[in-house]
This record gives sequence, structure tokens and C-alpha cells, in this order.
Amino acid sequence: MNWLGLLIIIIQSVVIALAVTTAFAYLTLFERRLLARFQNRVGPNRAGPNGFLQPVADAVKLFFKEDIVPSAADKAVYLLAPAIAVIPAIIIWAVIPFGCLNIDWNYRACFAESSSGVNNILQIADINVGVLYLLAITSIGVYGITLAGWASNNKYSMMGGIRSTAQLISYELALGTAVLAVVMTFSTLSTHELVYHQGTLWGIVPQFLAFVIFMIASTAEVVRAPFDLVEAEQELVGGYNTEYGSMKFALFFMTEYIKLIAVSAMAVTFFFGGWRFPGLEMLGAGVEGLAGPVVASIAVGLASLGSFLLKLVGFLFLSVWIRASWPRIRYDRLMDLGWKWLLPLGLINLAATAVAFVLIESFVLASFMLLAFSLLSLAIAAGINRVPKPVDNVTYVSDVRSRAETGQ
Repeated sequence: MNWLGLLIIIIQSVVIALAVTTAFAYLTLFERRLLARFQNRVGPNRAGPNGFLQPVADAVKLFFKEDIVPSAADKAVYLLAPAIAVIPAIIIWAVIPFGCLNIDWNYRACFAESSSGVNNILQIADINVGVLYLLAITSIGVYGITLAGWASNNKYSMMGGIRSTAQLISYELALGTAVLAVVMTFSTLSTHELVYHQGTLWGIVPQFLAFVIFMIASTAEVVRAPFDLVEAEQELVGGYNTEYGSMKFALFFMTEYIKLIAVSAMAVTFFFGGWRFPGLEMLGAGVEGLAGPVVASIAVGLASLGSFLLKLVGFLFLSVWIRASWPRIRYDRLMDLGWKWLLPLGLINLAATAVAFVLIESFVLASFMLLAFSLLSLAIAAGINRVPKPVDNVTYVSDVRSRAETGQ
């Protein structure tokens, strides 16, 4: 690699890191204003015009708060845990293509299956196992939360860390089956090729069931409501981050929102065509005829970036809507959903995907057959879930008294 290529990668990394951290700050404002709308109340509107400077005010407040380290904490691990949590959330972006601006000034290369002729500055690294990289990085994020709970030497924090481990292991399996179904559908582990193959049909058509599983599992992965059991105030005070304050707490807060943006970007890449939208290639051809290949490449790059960001905002809106609509579920039901519902549905979907693409030669026909299968599977699962069940095996005080009276 020459010095120019290395310089470009460094600039890309710095720009993406700054963009993601800035997006995190204003995602908090976006969420608070939307939650206020959903719940018929007033959101932040004091700091700056219409509350636009509220993230800045929050950052200043956290930066100047007193930073206390518990005397009984394991100080080295306690201080390292926030960094272990936030770094994986940022480096996820290394392989996600959030547009295609080919600085070799050939926009047509963006629409080719191979990326050998593309020098895309809107993707840091196009590796042929990009999907495996994404799964690996999302998996190690749990270490920061777990170590934070353990190093704090606080029983509530420790329980939050243990919960996070159990929760993320449970839902990582379901998430893996959803992503593997997409890989089987398009026969590639490259994120660039995944976007290319969705030029005909977006991934949500053949893999609607995988999309539903992905959305539920990724919500649990980023520890968002209704799956935020690792920081349940009613049970664990504040969970794994109870003993953290100032900027160390801010790093955990940042991690949740950056991972939310990242998994939303993964959903766009896997299921909604990435940066592609109908007519993008025609736009490039029209601009090239009018102004030449350089302007055409820039136009395609900006339009593809805008398309990706618009889809991303749609997913973030959906995540906030879910948070405003669903209450936190009980922990045993969280485990029940992951192991007894999502994982079996994911395995069934994998088998159906393999059978469909082996027996049906037409990709389009196989995709719509899988869409019908997905809708049928979800309908059956919803029907089974609505069947009345026996009372939960929870021991109530009245049960204990009745057993004591009868001598059981």
C-alpha cells in the first residue's frame, strides 16, 4: 500500500469516527423529541433553538461531573471497561458500504459484482468476509458490559453484567441464523457483493422472516427497550453502569447509541439494498451525458449516500417507535423468546432457504416462495403464541401459605 492509500484510509477512519460520534449525540435529541411526540408531552426545547443544542449541554454536564472510582473496585479493569465497550461499536463501520463514490471516476464500476475496479471512498475496507467481521465485532461488545459489572464490586452491577452475557449469547444465535440466511440467499460474505445482488430484489423479499428475527435479536443485542434488562432500574438500580459517572458513564451511553446506528446500517445492507435505489444507474448515465464521468461519479456517490442515510433514519425511527410502544418484558420471558421462538424459527428459515434455492432455478420465483413461507411461519407462530397457557410457575405468597397450612 502506498502512502496516498494509507493517508486516505486514515482520513476515512477519522471522518467516520467523528461522524458516528456526532450522530450519536443528535440521535439522543432525535429520540427524545420522538418519544415526547409519541407520549404526548414536551421534549427538550430550552438549550438552543428548539432544543437543538441539548446534546451539547448534556456533553458539557457529563464532562464536568465529578469522576469517582469506588475504593473496592478493580481499578484497571474498571477504567478499561468503557473503552472495551465503545471501540467495537465504532470499528463495525469499517466494512459497511454507505455509498459508492468511485474516485477512479467510473461510476459504472459501482454496479459491477466485483469490487476490483472500484476505489470507493465511502467504504473503508471491502474484504471478502465482511459479514463474518460484522458478526465477530458485534459479539465482543458484551465484554465491556460484563467487565464493568464485575470490576465495580457491586452486587447489582454484577447481576447486570451476568444478565448481559446470558442475553447476548441467547440472541447472538438467532441473529446469526438471520444473517446466515441472507448469506445463503446471495451466496457471498462480501458486503459490497450483498449490495450488488440486491439490484434485482432487496433482501427483505426472500428473507422477510430473517428480517423480523434480525430486528428482534438486534434490539436485544444493543440492550434497547423492551430488552434492556441489564439496566432495569426496578431490580438492579442502574445495572452494570451503576458505579460509573462522568465521561466513563458517557462512554457506555455512547456505546448503546452507536451500536444502534451500526445495527441499523447492517439491516439496511442486508435487507434493504444498502445504498442502492431504483434509477440510480440511470441517473449516473444521464449526468455523464451532460457533464462527463467525474460529475457523474460525484452525483452517484452523493445520491447513494443520501439513499443509505434515508433508509438508516427510517430504521432509527422504527427503533424509537418500538421503545415508546413496548414495556420491558420479564427476564424469564426474554430468555424464552430467544431460545424457544427465535432460534427455532431461524433454523427452520435456514432449511427452507436451502431447499428453495436448490429446487427452484429462478431466483425471483424462489424469493417470492420464501416470502410466502415467511408470512405463513409468522402467522403460525403468532397463532400458537395466542393459545392459552397454564399459569406461570411462579411461587406466590398465597401459595406458600396454603402449602404451610396443608402441610405439603
